[in-house]
Amino acid sequence: MPPQIPYIIGNEGCERFSFYGMRNILTVFLMTSLLLSVPEELRKGEAKEVFHTFVMGVYFFPLLGGWLADRFFGKYNTIFWLSLVYCAGHACLAAFESNITGFYTGLFLISLGSGGIKPLVSSFIGDQFDQSNRSLAQKVFDAFYWIINFGSFFASLLMPLILKHWGASIAFGIPGIFMAVATLIFWSGRGKYVHVKPTAHEDPNSFLKVVKTALGAGLPGKLAALAGILLAAWSISAYKELGLVVALCLALVLVMGFGGLGAWMQLSGAEARHGREAVQAVRTVLRLLVLFALVTPFWSLFDQKASTWILQANQMSKPGWFEASMMQALNPLLVMLLIPFNNLVLYPLLERSGLRITALRRMGAGIALSAVAFAVVALFQLWLDGGHAVTIIWQILPYAILTLGEVLVSATGLEFAYSQAPLAMKGVITSFWNLSVTIGNLWVLLANKSVKGEAVTAWVQTSGLSVTAFQMFFFSGFALLAALLFGLYARSYQMQDNYRRQ
Repeated sequence: MPPQIPYIIGNEGCERFSFYGMRNILTVFLMTSLLLSVPEELRKGEAKEVFHTFVMGVYFFPLLGGWLADRFFGKYNTIFWLSLVYCAGHACLAAFESNITGFYTGLFLISLGSGGIKPLVSSFIGDQFDQSNRSLAQKVFDAFYWIINFGSFFASLLMPLILKHWGASIAFGIPGIFMAVATLIFWSGRGKYVHVKPTAHEDPNSFLKVVKTALGAGLPGKLAALAGILLAAWSISAYKELGLVVALCLALVLVMGFGGLGAWMQLSGAEARHGREAVQAVRTVLRLLVLFALVTPFWSLFDQKASTWILQANQMSKPGWFEASMMQALNPLLVMLLIPFNNLVLYPLLERSGLRITALRRMGAGIALSAVAFAVVALFQLWLDGGHAVTIIWQILPYAILTLGEVLVSATGLEFAYSQAPLAMKGVITSFWNLSVTIGNLWVLLANKSVKGEAVTAWVQTSGLSVTAFQMFFFSGFALLAALLFGLYARSYQMQDNYRRQ
């Protein structure tokens, strides 16, 4: 085991406490303090929109962090300097608890810092391994995911109580202290790490260069890319209706989707300039991005546990000392139990029974489980809408189902994204993996925008369901369809082994 791994794991544990410590009290703080000037009937929707916009930012900036690391500064330098930006964001939250502009500035800086380092820390772990010890990598990625949830568990349990009894400045200040400690731990290991030199800017056959050549190889690809640009322009022009962040993210998705389609149609036209091997690498990456796109519905459901599920928990009966957002602690606790259980008991048992547990099978099953979890909370919502008293203990069931799905999708996906990425694109590919979370939250915001329209609201009312229950059933069906498509597509996907050689 590489001796530098504990520095990265320790950094991640403190960083995750800092992130989840502020994230899991954000919705409650918005509802009870920062957005009190918003009419009460609109406040719930506004708080949910701010939360998911923030999460979108966190998982959008990995693209910037991955690009900077792969082309210019390397992973270590990018992680360190963006960690300082991250610390500044926490300081803003603590200092501007009653100032919307200052508070939102803090959220932006945390999005930039946390998002920028997010793909790099996991891929930096992968860089510490080579072909000789890569069998240890999945164990370390599982340990990495375990420590994420160790930090998240204590943050989720403690921070709602600190917010309630000590106020917002201390509740947002403590995560800032943990982020400063995380940065110090990471800096302390600087002389022990394996540093992989950024080479993407020197590569004449890089992903973007091959895609650019392919798009210029024929008219159909150009037309597909142009369609994406025109649709993106429409999205940006509709920013007043959609919201600026939603419009920009949707524009990015449209450009990437149609541009990728156009390049795929004409990849063979780039072989003369870049060679068969480089073109095949790009083809592999595009196939990988299709898989990532099919994972986005999972994140639509998963991140609503910190918004939709908390708002539902507020309607449930519970002890007077218990805060609804404390239910978030159940998720990391279950993750810490499930990761060793899966690796030591479940997976070996299934292997002995003749069922081969591949990374793609785990991920497909995880997406399906998220659909089941949302069907369960939708049934609880019907119960609540009917005027029945529902104890918060019932929420343990969907949390358990969703968390099992998370372990199958997210913990597996970290190592999967790294192992499939070409050597020069580790940061960017893990950025695309994180971008799938942004797109998942984009679907949530688009769904929220759609139900605000009179026609959609009237149609939902004819179903006899509340808007909340309808959305829950919708997202359950959305994820179930994605799981089916993921399973069908995964059958033809060819696995890669892109760990560095000694």
